[in-house]
Parts: sequence; structure tokens; C-alpha cells
Amino acid sequence: MKRIIITLGVLCSGVMMAQVGHLMQGIGSVNMSMGGAATGQPIDISGALQWNPAGITDFNGNTVSVNAGLFMSNPELSSSYGPMSGVTKDEKANSIMPAVAVTFGKNPHHKFGISVFGVSGFGVEYPESTTNPILMSQQYGGFGKVESNYMLMQVGFAYAYKFNENFSMAIQPNVNYSALKIHPNPLANPSMTAGYPNSDNASAIGFGAQVGMYFKTNNGFKLGLSYKSPVYFNEFKFENTYLDNTKGENEFRMDFPAIYSVGAGYSHRLFDLALDYRYVDYANTEGFLANGWSNYGAVKGFGWESIDVISAGIQIKAIEKMPIRLGYTYSSNPINPELTMFSVPASAIIRDAYEIGVGYKLNDKFTINANYHYGASDGKTSGALLNPMMASPSNPYGAIPGSTVAYEMTTSMAQIGVDFKF
Repeated sequence: MKRIIITLGVLCSGVMMAQVGHLMQGIGSVNMSMGGAATGQPIDISGALQWNPAGITDFNGNTVSVNAGLFMSNPELSSSYGPMSGVTKDEKANSIMPAVAVTFGKNPHHKFGISVFGVSGFGVEYPESTTNPILMSQQYGGFGKVESNYMLMQVGFAYAYKFNENFSMAIQPNVNYSALKIHPNPLANPSMTAGYPNSDNASAIGFGAQVGMYFKTNNGFKLGLSYKSPVYFNEFKFENTYLDNTKGENEFRMDFPAIYSVGAGYSHRLFDLALDYRYVDYANTEGFLANGWSNYGAVKGFGWESIDVISAGIQIKAIEKMPIRLGYTYSSNPINPELTMFSVPASAIIRDAYEIGVGYKLNDKFTINANYHYGASDGKTSGALLNPMMASPSNPYGAIPGSTVAYEMTTSMAQIGVDFKF
């Protein structure tokens, strides 16, 4: 089973850049084009399995959904100290973001689903710089080249029970595979002479679950509630190489946060409306709740705050075989300005995301869907450069006076999917 999960993880990882904290705001072409809203309005099986598996009872027969998107991002990292300042653009390649889902069940009261989703990720590649202080070589007080690649692939197994035409409930245990590569590795103790080490790719396996309820009235109004438990991982075990070629090891645990979702929907013969609110509990998640420096100068955690997410979408069905979809997602920023520097390797933060999509029903079995996404951060996330040697009771993070570090980004994605009923 572990070998199968790892293989699927490699296929689904790409180099995803997150949209909502380090989560993707939606799954698949249809759900993304609705802004990720699906808790109370299941438009497609991928969105339902991701945000509220009880919604799969709305779909008759058996369905397979396969989606793939080309994801492009443009992060920029800037810093200044004294007379030195610079702006560096990310050099990471574009990535492919796939999603696969299946729902089945002959009995109208019992519905099953299997999903393989890349639900989270971040990654940057900033080259070493002689003018951007944070990217200057370690011997001059910077980090040198900064490179990261994180992915989380989730395999879900859903069971939904339809009590009657108006109410359904579901449970969905999930198995997760994550991998993290980070250069240099600030989670390891630095060497007094060789700085922070580079790390090999480390992986971890985690387990979690989701429960959901879905209620709809006879006049088109709908309501959904969903809870995703934290995903509890074993530790990443990093094998590190310092600049002087000495070796070392360190461990770091990074769980996936609990997510609380509530959604409402309304369906008319000409349109479907969807609105979701989500609370992502970073503040109580291992790997994100800790912050600051260890006694040896290693970073203890990201120190992220919990965030609020609002997703909204409309599907216009004026043309029967060709629905048009518009979506929007708002996300608050999990990064405390005082801790900005700790999240340089995970700086993919988007506040506003806009979506447009279209579907085309070829026949009773095949439907093709496509969407385009554009996202942008709300200006720069900015704070001071930090140094553990300067940490004190009055300056707990070691902020360097007169220094700044900041990042911002835009993202875009074109995605296509195929749904097949069998």
C-alpha cells in the first residue's frame, strides 16, 4: 500500500503552488471555476469529494472525472539592509496539476467514492544574488540560493448514505503522502562555520478523515456542513549536507490543518448559485503553530495564523449543453508580518482569485469542462530580516533594525477535464 501511495504521489505532485494558505482553493476544472464552492452545492463529483462527500448522493449512476491543469506562478522576493537592496524573480518551472475521482453505487441510498487529489503544495527557486541581501551567499549573511518543493497527495475513500430525497450524510477516511525538499534547510541546526545545510527530499505518510452533511429543499435551496480532521503525519527525516560536506540529520513534523466548511446553494433551471465559508485551523497544527528559533538557531515552525476563506460561484445554464461558470475566492493571510522571513520557502499566498469556466455535454456519457484561473496577493507580505544571534527577550525573533524582506505573486492556470458516466 505504501508503494502504491508513493507512486500516486509522484504522479500527482507536480510543483503545485498553493492558493489558500498552502491549500488548493478547489479541485478539478468545474470546482475551480466555481471558486471552490461545493459544500452546499455539489456541481461535480470532484468538488463534492473534496469539500463535502455527502453531496455525491446528488449524482445518479457511476461517474469518472479526470482533470489536468497547467499552473503558472510569478513570485518575487525582495529584501534590503543598509545600502543593499534587490528584487529576485522565481525561476521554478510551470507545473501540471492532475485530479482523478470516481463515484459508484447501484443502490440509490448508498454511494461510494474514490479520489486521488493533489490538495496542497508550495515551491520556489530563487537564485543566489549579490544585491538581494537575503539571497547573498551564507558566508556574507544570506541564505544563498533558496529552493523548496512541497506536495501533499490525498487518497480518499468515501461512503455516503441518502436517508431520503432531502438529507444525506457521509464519512471519508483518507491516506496521505507528502514530500518536502528545502535548500538551505533552516529546520536543521546551523553550523558555526558552514551555515545551514542542504537537505535531500524527505517524505511522510499521514492519516485523516472527513465527515459531511447535505440538506436540500424541494424549492432549490441547499445547505452543507463538513469537517476535515487534521491529517497526522510521521516526521520528515532529512539527510543534510553542510557547505563543508559534513553530514547531519534532523526531523520535522508538519501536519495538515483541520478545515471547517459551511456552504449554501440555490438551483434554478437557468442557474446554480454556491457560497462557502471555510476556517482553516493553522494555529493548532503541528509544524505551523510553533515559531521562532531553537536554542541552536534552527527554525521551530512557520508560526502561521488560522485563516478565513470565502468561495462563491455561479453556473449559468441558459445554453443547455454548454454551462458557463464564474467564481471568486477570498483568503486571509496566515503569515504574521513579524515572521515573514520564516515563510520565504512557502510564500505562495493569494488573497483574491478569479475563475471562468465552461462545459460542453457531448452526449449522455461524456462532458468536457475547461477553466481559467487568475490569482494575486494583496500587495506584499513584508517584515524584517531575522537573525537568531540577535534574539533577546525584547527582540524574540532577532529582527535586524533597518532591514526588510517581502514577497508577492500572481498565479494563472488553464485546466481541462473529462467526465464519463458508465
